[in-house]
Amino acid sequence: MAVIHRTDLNPTKVELLTAWLPSRPWYRGAGAPELTRAGGFRLDDPQGDVGIEFLVVTDGSGAEATAYLVPLTYRGAPLDGAAHALVGVMEHGVLGRRWAYDACHDPVAVAQLAALIEGRAEAQDQNVSHVPDRDVARSFTGDGPVFAGAPTAVDDREGTALAGPRGAVLRLHRTLRPAPQGPLELPRNATGHVSGPWRTPDGTRADGLLAVLYTNARA
Repeated sequence: MAVIHRTDLNPTKVELLTAWLPSRPWYRGAGAPELTRAGGFRLDDPQGDVGIEFLVVTDGSGAEATAYLVPLTYRGAPLDGAAHALVGVMEHGVLGRRWAYDACHDPVAVAQLAALIEGRAEAQDQNVSHVPDRDVARSFTGDGPVFAGAPTAVDDREGTALAGPRGAVLRLHRTLRPAPQGPLELPRNATGHVSGPWRTPDGTRADGLLAVLYTNARA
């Protein structure tokens, strides 16, 4: 399992994202964001080489705060063929230089997200080593693996779609919206999901969909 190190990062994750977020088509702000960490969870790389974090940040630069889901991977060397997905490079106080990538373009992270949906992997606490995050929920009613190979990630105004074989589409909700109170309702043609909580600027908890899987249908 991944070990969470208490150390300094230069630049910090928030500083990297402040520069990177405005370049995304799903960014809703008009200028530089004012970001605060608001939640998230981690996934383990079975090989122990890649850090995987599903980070939630809140942008307070606009009239209303906006929460964004930003999955990141942290690597000790550049990922071949993924220069377009590089968020930035950090100096880690324990691990040294770390390359941070948009995890939607990292095959290790995508494989573990699929494993989470299928129930083969467990979400981990964002800040404590070796502790599962019981607040992250998932479901899967499909048949067979979510993805048989590496999917293609495409960003649009609404989020990121991971298009796999046999018509499977996993859509990540980059702009998060709190779900109404009561049982979580999935879209009619959904066959899987991941949901979880984050903190609003006033400190209250919000819960909502983070990712939805559609099988043999367009998301």
